[in-house]
Amino acid sequence: MTRVLLYTGKGGVGKTTSAAGTATLAALRGLRTLVLSTDASHSLSDAFDSEVGQEPTEIDDLLFVQQIDAQRRFERSWGDIQAYLRSVLHMVGVDPIEAEELTVLPGAEEVLALLEVRDHVRSGRWDVIVVDCAPTAETLRLLALPDALNWYMERIFNAERKVMRTFRPFLSRSSSIPMPDDTVFDALRRLQSDLADIKALLAGPDASVRLVLTPEAVVVAEARRSLTRLSLYGYRVDGVIANRVFPAAGADTWRRQWVAAQRGILEEVADSFRPLPIWESPYRVCEPVGVEELAAFAVEMYGGDDPFARATEETSLWVDRHIDTDGRTYTLTMPLPLASASELELARHGDELIITVGSYRRVLPLPAALARGVVAGARLDDGRLQVRFSPREVARPLPVETASELAQGLTAEYNAQQEPREAAIGEGR
Repeated sequence: MTRVLLYTGKGGVGKTTSAAGTATLAALRGLRTLVLSTDASHSLSDAFDSEVGQEPTEIDDLLFVQQIDAQRRFERSWGDIQAYLRSVLHMVGVDPIEAEELTVLPGAEEVLALLEVRDHVRSGRWDVIVVDCAPTAETLRLLALPDALNWYMERIFNAERKVMRTFRPFLSRSSSIPMPDDTVFDALRRLQSDLADIKALLAGPDASVRLVLTPEAVVVAEARRSLTRLSLYGYRVDGVIANRVFPAAGADTWRRQWVAAQRGILEEVADSFRPLPIWESPYRVCEPVGVEELAAFAVEMYGGDDPFARATEETSLWVDRHIDTDGRTYTLTMPLPLASASELELARHGDELIITVGSYRRVLPLPAALARGVVAGARLDDGRLQVRFSPREVARPLPVETASELAQGLTAEYNAQQEPREAAIGEGR
């Protein structure tokens, strides 16, 4: 299977150099390697000091580089849908230029660029694919988009298609606004399938994300948040790269202060991200450019580790079954490393569990066994969210424990005979 590695980090920390160096090292080890960029500001050609095209370009033995034409992929996947939306806006008098802008789906170009990754994996041509992603904020939005769009299309467009099949003949005669035909709905279905493929690939056992940072408090704080939110969406982080670390040897008085400050931050990094490996790269006078310098950069950074080994087998979430005094109960567990109770909210709506961490939200469809029960409790324990489901016939309301760590953040419980509603819950016992 093709190993897929995604590199992201705060702008300017060296994620492109880290991605390019890793790809170069893979090729040197005899692995057929492709490195590509989903960042709108492509810089792989600068890192390799070589012209890079829209198709894989061989720049060294077994090493290929590609800068994806996201616009072309966007037009291919979104074109029919966009054309219909433009026609509707035109009929209601919207200016053509404004209509063009209104029908561009924010973030879609970048997420559809990941379809290129999927196609490359399916080709079986590559042993390793390295992806130079956009800075962390954009990457988080990018990786959240498949879930968000899939939810929207499941709820809105599937219902609309059923309505259109029944009422299109009547609506088309009574309204001048064009009705969507099967071409539009088929395009939506293809897009939905494509997004599901992306999520399955990137959340699968052969793909993982690596966070690149520099030993600075602000950068490390963002990397911590990124780890939590990537875990929220089911993506596996398998390592952290600490770039531009000042060497202690030969430091003068002024530089020793920087070395000491960085060392204190790196100790915090080790504590925060344990048990993930922390790969350090020393500060260089200038960025490594070209195949030879990038290879030397990667060899020094990874040392004796194998950067292409598969990540841990731990899944993004799992369900355990128990038999207790209430009968058969289930516990859903999701890793949320570094999450705090103050930023965590949990709600139940019908057959979905809504998990919110800060400004990021995931709507999680529940398996049938869990959907039939009610939420009996929840807790955040050692970086893992645990939600307990009990059979509906024995479930009983839990007292709200205002002193518990989750009393302010966790909500859930609904009555199957009424509209779903939110209610505060205390920590599960």
